Amino acid sequence: MTKHPVAQHQAPKFRRLRQRQRNAVLALAGTLYASGALAAPSVYPTGVTRYDPAKAYNSYVLFTGGDNVAHLIDMNGNSVHEWKDAASHSTLLDPALTGGKLGHVLVTLELTDGKGTDLIPGQINRRVSKTIGELDWDGNVVWRFGDKAPGGAAQQHHDWARLPNGNTAVLANWVHPVKGFKPTPVIDDVVYEVNPAGEVVWKWVASAHLNEFGFSPAELKLVRNSAIADVFHTNNLKPVGPNRWYAAGDKRFAPDNLLFDARNANFIAIIDRHSGKIVWRLGPHYPATSEENHPRNVPRPVDQISGQHDAHIIPEGLPGAGNLLLFDNQGVAGYPPAVVPRTGGSRILEIDPIQNQIVWQYTAEDSGSPAWSFRSTNISSARRLPNGNTLIDEGQSGRFFQVSKDGEIVWEYVNPYPKPGKDSLTGKPTSSPAVYRAQPVPYAWVPAGTPHSENPVTLPEAAKAKPAA
Repeated sequence: MTKHPVAQHQAPKFRRLRQRQRNAVLALAGTLYASGALAAPSVYPTGVTRYDPAKAYNSYVLFTGGDNVAHLIDMNGNSVHEWKDAASHSTLLDPALTGGKLGHVLVTLELTDGKGTDLIPGQINRRVSKTIGELDWDGNVVWRFGDKAPGGAAQQHHDWARLPNGNTAVLANWVHPVKGFKPTPVIDDVVYEVNPAGEVVWKWVASAHLNEFGFSPAELKLVRNSAIADVFHTNNLKPVGPNRWYAAGDKRFAPDNLLFDARNANFIAIIDRHSGKIVWRLGPHYPATSEENHPRNVPRPVDQISGQHDAHIIPEGLPGAGNLLLFDNQGVAGYPPAVVPRTGGSRILEIDPIQNQIVWQYTAEDSGSPAWSFRSTNISSARRLPNGNTLIDEGQSGRFFQVSKDGEIVWEYVNPYPKPGKDSLTGKPTSSPAVYRAQPVPYAWVPAGTPHSENPVTLPEAAKAKPAA
């Protein structure tokens, strides 16, 4: 069996040292913030900044940092297990989909030169995935896809999903000319279903279904004349999964259908796995709201969504099961671009997909802060937890946090693994804390004996203080 490099567990003494360093930085940052010394801090605390074990859903969290390592962290921010990842996205698999095997992850194994979709909207990535794979707990490659992909490279981007039948749904790019489109070639989105032997057994191509996406003739003209080749920028792919709508007879929500969202095209849709047709859709048209703010009352009809990520049906067994959950970035998106609040922030929306009503939402205002203080105009994710909390990845800042139903922040973590880079114009070094997606991982999904701690983390007194009016 092919070996794949694995970063070893960090020694406990180094983890404790790092946590003490984080606490010191947190205390300093809190003091500066409370005193009004900094309008925008140049030094940010990293690691766990607050944690109430009695109110949080206690689990691991998986994410890939800027160090190209998939980190499995506990609630105190300790990186308890790691896998090498060549790209920006990793997923730990539910043991129910791996024959009971614990601690298996999907990662990118290698990159190659090419032209495809980066995680930044509209960005053309000169490096694309050549091979993706499934690693076991020890880092051995137990499944791979790439050499049997069209063109000999997976060109996977943004998402993938292990299916109940043992196959894997892969969201990928297909760079090819599309008749009637100004960009030549188009960076098209394609879904492959890949079997355990790494062979494509089913394919779906976005551009072939252009007339099913709900665009008016004038909007279709804008799509076909897009200034960028990445016309749709699909960033999410999930099986619909078992749900109450299908159980009640609505075949659009068949569990094996696939739900995706197209960021640049500003819609969410369900693909029928048998016909390939779009059978349900939200967007691209939404009721307009004020340019200054969004309403906050719920329930209410869905209003202007823009540049969404991580749309999925909340799985059975979780609070809100059957509803649609998504990170509404409120970034620039749409044909023509949607009108969004000038100073507003991002939102988490839970939507009844039959009534098209928002039944729950989160904005920074729900935590007592101005709307603009929670904002990520690209990347990001939101996942419902068994106790009713929601785990949110504010992707651009690399900040993960759990909120209760009423908006109380009960756990918060800031990515300490930034991605180094270089400014293309000045040549100066850069550093980004951005994290594409954060995944909650139940303790039972990894081998027994994997360490984890649940020690409360309270805010320094200075950070609790509020500036005088």
